[in-house]
Amino acid sequence: MNDQQLLRYSRHILLPEIDIKGQETLLKSHVLVVGAGGLGSPAALYLAASGIGKLTICDGDKVELANLQRQILHSTTSIGLPKVDSARQTLAAINPDVEIVTCPEFVQRNRLFELIQTADAVIDGSDNFMTRHNVNEACVMHRKPLISGAAIRFEGQVAVFDLRYPESPCYRCLYPENGENDDMPCAVMGVFAPLVGIIGSIQAAESIKILLNTGESLNGRLQILNALTMNWRTIRFHQDPACTLCQQTL
Repeated sequence: MNDQQLLRYSRHILLPEIDIKGQETLLKSHVLVVGAGGLGSPAALYLAASGIGKLTICDGDKVELANLQRQILHSTTSIGLPKVDSARQTLAAINPDVEIVTCPEFVQRNRLFELIQTADAVIDGSDNFMTRHNVNEACVMHRKPLISGAAIRFEGQVAVFDLRYPESPCYRCLYPENGENDDMPCAVMGVFAPLVGIIGSIQAAESIKILLNTGESLNGRLQILNALTMNWRTIRFHQDPACTLCQQTL
């Protein structure tokens, strides 16, 4: 690290759990963020500020006025721009040292397999179950840690599936593909603006902890937040012996 980086990351370096060695690890790390919306926005902002060396941002949408209530990567002047271009501008302004790779598309299964292969961790901030299951499948096949989040109305969820370990459950263990998982878009159901900030920030924190191999991750734990009461519930879960995905890769 140069002198500017030592100053920029000095508050991280003061933490014995991170120190200079840990910060250097972050500077060499690559995180894939699927979705530059409500969850991907705070996640990407904190990852960039923390000094993740490379961020790949995937999203096929353009910025709309209705996004700005919660998607803090974007501003009024970004309306009409592809979300990934708006994200690149914002993240570069926060930390020009971070390499930003953009994918202006709704990434499909084969493309996800390519992108996830080179990532050290994957944040899923998508808003539909098809994408979540495709991201999970690619993470299982490539043995990559998946940090998953969701938010609707006043309820948020976050969990980690650390698929580097054979005993870790995968997203399909918790949400089977043939289950009753109807997508509920924010445009129909609504969403409390600060809620996505809370969940997305936790996704960033879990990613950094995983990259540094420090602390205890949410692997095998689903955290559910009721933002109206600020009560958290924890659900512990394990590999499903009947899972048709992760059990086949053991």
